[in-house]
Amino acid sequence: MASQELIKKLEETIENFPDFPIPGIQFKDISPIFLDPKLYEEVIADLVAFSKGKVDAVCGIESRGYLFGIAIAVALEVPFILVRKKGKLPPPIVSEKYDLEYGSAEIETREGQIKKEQRILIHDDLLATGGTTEAAAKLVEKQGATVAQFSFLTALKGLNGDEKLKQFNAEIYHILEF
Repeated sequence: MASQELIKKLEETIENFPDFPIPGIQFKDISPIFLDPKLYEEVIADLVAFSKGKVDAVCGIESRGYLFGIAIAVALEVPFILVRKKGKLPPPIVSEKYDLEYGSAEIETREGQIKKEQRILIHDDLLATGGTTEAAAKLVEKQGATVAQFSFLTALKGLNGDEKLKQFNAEIYHILEF
């Protein structure tokens, strides 16, 4: 969906830091995108085009999922719902636990913000293994809504995040793949 021009601009803008934060990791710094308002608008327009007319609300995963997710929701004229780490939202909350490589974690939304039968877009900046995004999708389903779409700025090849999300029968989109 993204034009080759947008992909090229992003590849030239996103900075690569080898061996950060630990040896063997190639950190992709997306913060330079925010220094170029026109590029940011192009990214939002592309992500909005993927979801226009297909969703009733956007859930953004803490915290970098908020960077684009709020703008997507505003452009789509639909609600934006925070998916937060455990203990960051006042009650009543709905939560979902999930496993990490080094333990477990939990994410939450405020009870009543996701409505039954809503079609939800789950957005985050990066798709890696898909564990957090899978938990967010289960959180959506737990509240009687449907995950219609997943969107990401980038996805990491070889970590099979897309495969983990296929169980939800939702469209999956990312602009870039590294």
